[in-house]
Amino acid sequence: MILVTGGAGYIGSHTVLTLLQHGHDVLVLDNLCNSSAEAIHRVNRLTGKNARLIEGDIRNRALLDQILGEHPIRAVIHFAGLKAVGESVQKPLAYYDNNVGGSITLIEAMQAAGVKNLVFSSSATVYGEQGGAREYTETMPLGVPSSPYGKTKVMIETILGDTAHADPAWTIALLRYFNPVGAHESGDIGEDPQGIPNNLVPYISQVAVGRLERLAVYGDDYDTPDGTCLRDYIHVMDLAAGHVKALEHIADKTGVYTWNLGSGTGSSVLDVVRAYEKACGKAIPYTIAPRRAGDLPAFWANPEKAARELGWRTERSLDDMMADTWRWQAKNPQGYR
Repeated sequence: MILVTGGAGYIGSHTVLTLLQHGHDVLVLDNLCNSSAEAIHRVNRLTGKNARLIEGDIRNRALLDQILGEHPIRAVIHFAGLKAVGESVQKPLAYYDNNVGGSITLIEAMQAAGVKNLVFSSSATVYGEQGGAREYTETMPLGVPSSPYGKTKVMIETILGDTAHADPAWTIALLRYFNPVGAHESGDIGEDPQGIPNNLVPYISQVAVGRLERLAVYGDDYDTPDGTCLRDYIHVMDLAAGHVKALEHIADKTGVYTWNLGSGTGSSVLDVVRAYEKACGKAIPYTIAPRRAGDLPAFWANPEKAARELGWRTERSLDDMMADTWRWQAKNPQGYR
């Protein structure tokens, strides 16, 4: 059985669905602070399987001990964490407490229970600026991210590495992913941010369904083909497949493994807007706003290591990502509510 922390969230729910389709038994732990139990109900309906959801917090050691004691958990996929970059600047203590403190509590509980297989949801933000490099490879040193959110990812990666160094029985996969977008092709599960979205694609979606008036494009004078920032977008279902591949790859190994999960190509903000307009059949109004502090002009993954070692590559195009996002948003204009 696989324990998925934060499994009712955006990436978590798509990964739970993929795990179920690959024959794994799944138990989800989620405090539902930025997610919905409805996501897991829909995953179960789509797969005809039954992932059980326990509402609870990874900082609750007694609950973790109970879960690990009562269920035959053989590995954990760890998504649970706060993830809004801007909010992390405003509320750093909440991010360090939830993300770093929660991860330490989880690792301690796993250690005590003898469950030492972990797949960690990391992020490309751990690379920091890398002196202007635009293609990120796993051999690059950890950087200094510009937000407390990014710093929590660096800290957790470091803690996991030190844990595995001290106890060679551990097996840890660090998955550094780039910009997850899209939704399951059914349109029944997808990204459902609370309040004003922090990320580009959910923001465009809410403009498309009329919840927001227009998109703000932050900066059009970057050193890129159209002046807007380039990012490596990855379909959430490709990302989910990467988690299952990593989980299965490390099942009979020990040590720490790091993989980038990205497409290896950059798409600009305006590329994304145009692809979304094509998907939804209407214009997305936008205004050019000043650059945001900390935004890099362009970066993307070098995905060759995951291709070579996991047999994993992205399969879905930017057009697929936007078509699936629009299907989810059109079917669920208010998200899961």
